[in-house]
Amino acid sequence: MAQNRKPPAFQEYAATILSSKAFRVMNLSQRGLLFTMRLECWVNQSVPSLSDELAKYLGFNRQEVSEALSADVVSYFKDANGSYVCTELEDYRQHLNEQKEKQRAGGKKGAAITNKKWKEIEPGNPQATCNSLVQFNSVKLSSEQSLKSENINDEFVREYERASNGS
Repeated sequence: MAQNRKPPAFQEYAATILSSKAFRVMNLSQRGLLFTMRLECWVNQSVPSLSDELAKYLGFNRQEVSEALSADVVSYFKDANGSYVCTELEDYRQHLNEQKEKQRAGGKKGAAITNKKWKEIEPGNPQATCNSLVQFNSVKLSSEQSLKSENINDEFVREYERASNGS
């Protein structure tokens, strides 16, 4: 069953964020707004770019949002038709979707190979079934022969064989 759910999370590299000059010069409320906006962008792809609309959207005080919405905060986003989009997160989302598509294609390819093998063994093809059984029996026989031909000097094995033979 295919799951068409959105990716639940994104990776965040702390060292990358902390080493960013734009992040380091932000005060605490700016950092909080940045991360709140990024989380919203992950879930909803974008947030409003006008501070009054953004405050209403996020459920925060208009003045606090307006004061915290600095150029450094905005530098993490791209303004797209009245909304901020976090291109870094969108690129990551695209990467995850491409990975998922490659896995899906690989799974289909593997299933096709498996299905082809099973069709060769179906009852409608007695020759393939016969060949498969002969091959299976020869592998089984060779493994049994190798066990019997070896001289296993193990007390546990000898006890097991005596018990199996009813001795």
